[in-house]
Amino acid sequence: MKKKVLSALFSMLLVTSLAACSSGGDKASGGTKDENADKGLEVLGDTVTFDPNKLVNEGEPITIEYWTWGENDPTLKMAEAYEEIYPNVEIKEVIQPWDDFWTKLPLSLKGKNGPAVFNIHNSQHDLIMPYLEAYDIPVENLQADFNSVDPHIIDGNVYYTDSVINTGNIYYNKKLWEEAGLTDKDIPKTWEQFRGIAKKLTKTDGDKIVQAGFNYNGETYNALYQGMNYQKGELLFSKDGKVANYDNSVTIENTQFFVDLYEKDKVGSKDFGDDSTMSFGNGQTAMVYKWGWMVGELEAKYPDIEYGVFATPTPTEEVPFAYDRFNGESTPGINKNQTEEQRAIAQDFIRFCLANDEYSVTAGLTMASFPTKKSLADNPRILEDPVLSVIAPRVERLIWPGAFPSTIETSAKQTIEDILYNGKSVEVAVKEGQERMDSDMKNSDFTSLESSYQFFDEAK
Repeated sequence: MKKKVLSALFSMLLVTSLAACSSGGDKASGGTKDENADKGLEVLGDTVTFDPNKLVNEGEPITIEYWTWGENDPTLKMAEAYEEIYPNVEIKEVIQPWDDFWTKLPLSLKGKNGPAVFNIHNSQHDLIMPYLEAYDIPVENLQADFNSVDPHIIDGNVYYTDSVINTGNIYYNKKLWEEAGLTDKDIPKTWEQFRGIAKKLTKTDGDKIVQAGFNYNGETYNALYQGMNYQKGELLFSKDGKVANYDNSVTIENTQFFVDLYEKDKVGSKDFGDDSTMSFGNGQTAMVYKWGWMVGELEAKYPDIEYGVFATPTPTEEVPFAYDRFNGESTPGINKNQTEEQRAIAQDFIRFCLANDEYSVTAGLTMASFPTKKSLADNPRILEDPVLSVIAPRVERLIWPGAFPSTIETSAKQTIEDILYNGKSVEVAVKEGQERMDSDMKNSDFTSLESSYQFFDEAK
């Protein structure tokens, strides 16, 4: 029977202490040699396993690079832990701003000196796919341990998958909630209930709004309409996955709901600033719809705001086709153009990350996103998190359409602006939004992955 770690934290401590006293490292010129294969450590993982009791690169010193754009990337901590086990390995971190990263990485991967391992965002799939080496882990083992693997299978291989998944929730200001006389019992479950709560949270001075009950200025509409359409069983793309499905009665109905919130219910205004995140952070807005990144934004810029999180309402209290769209944070990629020795370390490191619960837990807590690792569904550290505890009951009913072209969101953003600022009717603006999407996707080879959703047959 395989030995398993009792807890990720214990494992990390054990790794550190044992590596320090029994690694058998021997300083040699140009690096440290490792002569001790038996680390005395337990095997990690369930189906995807990692046995640390071995030499890598035959114990000879080796340095590989890991490129990323984020200092909170959970892979960085895994790199430190891996180096503790294997003192002959140095994983050199290279952290670059997002824009620089996606400019330099493809150029670097074309040559022989690119990073052995690098961070991936699925929006850049087409850009980096030609340079990826498939994981040396059986696909069925990945499927056994992780959700959301199927959309990432290409010709029987997996080149990266999702470590955690993001989706949207409603963030509310607890102080303003209490001032309005609201309690936890008032958390709305339906959109009509939400509308009533938003009214209670709105404050005006004459005709001027001084506190928005709900604020969707900025990027909210183009993200939230997708989830609201899914809630009513409407797909974002045609059944063959090739064409955007935007101009339909459900989009029109949901878009009208947005417009009515401002123009009839007066719970917010297009003139109440153009950044709903900042407005919420400054205590001027009571509720916003945001994804997991909002947690980091509030911690970094608005640490004094006391906020709560509740699940995005639905049309009724019945279980919908899907609660919302999700997107995944990707596991690292391996550079197929690096040397055999570098790729061998990269493959071993990826297996270490995937077998180690600490990787998924850190990713989940750092990015307010739910781990795809099945064994962590009931993990106390995950369920204690206010955002993840809201997502947990809905994970199975979240849908991923794939890394779709940006026009799906940019054209939708233009639609709501045409209605609010340019006076176009909802019907005309949605129709024009469809036309922009069609034009932008005319030469795209994108195919939606909606059909891989386990409840796809329930779509309209």
